[in-house]
Amino acid sequence: MVRGWWHDAVFYQVYPRSFADGDGDGVGDLPGLFARLPYLRDLGVDAIWLSPFYRSPMVDAGYDVADPRDVDPLFGTLADADRVFARAHELGLAVLVDVVPNHTSRDSAWFATALASPPGSVERSRYLFRDGRGTGGDEPPNNWLSQFGGPAWTRITEADGRPGQWYLHLYSPAQPDLNWRNLEVRCEYLSILRFWLDRGVDGFRIDVAHGLVKALGLPDVPPGVPQGWEGRLRHRLPYWDQPEVHDVYRTWRRLLDSYADVDTGGGRRGRIAVAEVWLPRAQRSAAYLRPGELHQAFDFPFLLAGWDPVRLRAAIDDALAATAAVGAAPAWVLANHDVVRPVTRFGGGALGLARARAALLLELALPGAAYLYQGDELGLPEVEDLPDELRRDPVFAHSGGRVPGRDGCRVPLPWAGEAAPFDFTSGETAWLPQPASWAELTVAAQRHDPDSTLALCRTALRIRRTHPALGARAAGRGLTWAEDELPPDILAFTRVPGFGCAVNMGKAPARVPVTGPLLLASGPVEHTGTGDLTLPPNTAVWWSALA
Repeated sequence: MVRGWWHDAVFYQVYPRSFADGDGDGVGDLPGLFARLPYLRDLGVDAIWLSPFYRSPMVDAGYDVADPRDVDPLFGTLADADRVFARAHELGLAVLVDVVPNHTSRDSAWFATALASPPGSVERSRYLFRDGRGTGGDEPPNNWLSQFGGPAWTRITEADGRPGQWYLHLYSPAQPDLNWRNLEVRCEYLSILRFWLDRGVDGFRIDVAHGLVKALGLPDVPPGVPQGWEGRLRHRLPYWDQPEVHDVYRTWRRLLDSYADVDTGGGRRGRIAVAEVWLPRAQRSAAYLRPGELHQAFDFPFLLAGWDPVRLRAAIDDALAATAAVGAAPAWVLANHDVVRPVTRFGGGALGLARARAALLLELALPGAAYLYQGDELGLPEVEDLPDELRRDPVFAHSGGRVPGRDGCRVPLPWAGEAAPFDFTSGETAWLPQPASWAELTVAAQRHDPDSTLALCRTALRIRRTHPALGARAAGRGLTWAEDELPPDILAFTRVPGFGCAVNMGKAPARVPVTGPLLLASGPVEHTGTGDLTLPPNTAVWWSALA
């Protein structure tokens, strides 16, 4: 396997509206990101991934794209985007941007034209319009459900005022699904990719990468088969992971490869794509990484394993085996803008923070790439008490308030100060309120504290860059599990040459064999530098046997 720069890189997800506000309106933007790029360089990551900043009515926080070739005024201008790309490259950071190919915004020019055109028209064929079932076509074309709740179909009123066809939207009605069996759609997205590649981006994160192509005939989901989250992880539903989607990515790979020798301003490097594929097993995700297809796919089984050593080890083994079989490497992820933050997911409070710090060391010790979500380097918890009237996530509205949605992991970052908005904005308030308790978690508060989560993350990234068993310097792609009568709650492994990692996921201290001095610990650990150590619960350590 030829190793590209991405194989062992650490990527940092920037959620622009919550990273830094440059114009004082309370919403993060590209000028705010530009000003804070040195922070990311100093943190020690290799690349950044930007969530959508395109023109959008913001029904789904920008994942409802109206114009994928322009920047929404909320975030700045195309010139601002160019400045971010150029400055990032000056600082040695690669840049990935989101591409959202499964659907457009209801406000896109294409969809407006489709609504104004008759059934069977070329304009409607770009989307998935169908006649309804039942008397007068009053029932949806099939039984598919939206991921945000309710039917996945909305009926339109035709130009003559009569009830008309239905259109598919696997998410909000404001996000009509495209028809990826349509050649015009495929050509349009190749053009969109070229637009951003020509502006210097180093690659793309593909939203809903497994969902573009739907089964022929749009058949019903069989009775008794769950849809939504449970169904996506247990069954091959007719709107997920269809074989023809790989034809799309083989074409995209040829385009990306054609830019490999183009200097982005940060030097010549391969252009890449990472797939968001929520699939139950690494073997199915790895199909997207076969030669001639995509470069990375997020390893969500690792994220979903929780604080469970058996499930975590199985997820790690599956990912390493599946990616090796196709000549790729895993892309580990513990958090993003769609899931509860690790501190809260792992128990909350001091317990959750201790586990999140240990999980961070585990992730960064594994072979392959790693993705960090903004704020996890600060140990931020999920904000669970947002007032209902301030919640923006359509999941909350579509569920009638039963599901809190994803706003809790999207609360703006705290940079400095004793009170909100913690230097996120020069205005009075941020678009979502930050808890008062975050005064202890700001970048400024943690910057000079050697025991802080920020210091832990920075140190881990520095060691990852310099140790010959880790990161781009890694001599091998695998690991060796320690099997010496360790308790089942201990995950411990070594990597060549001379690196070891152990995590205690149990409730009691445990003896762990260590073959050299400690490099780093996620919590207080006593060790003389030789022999076994007693590893406290919810703690991870790194050690090195190298002189």
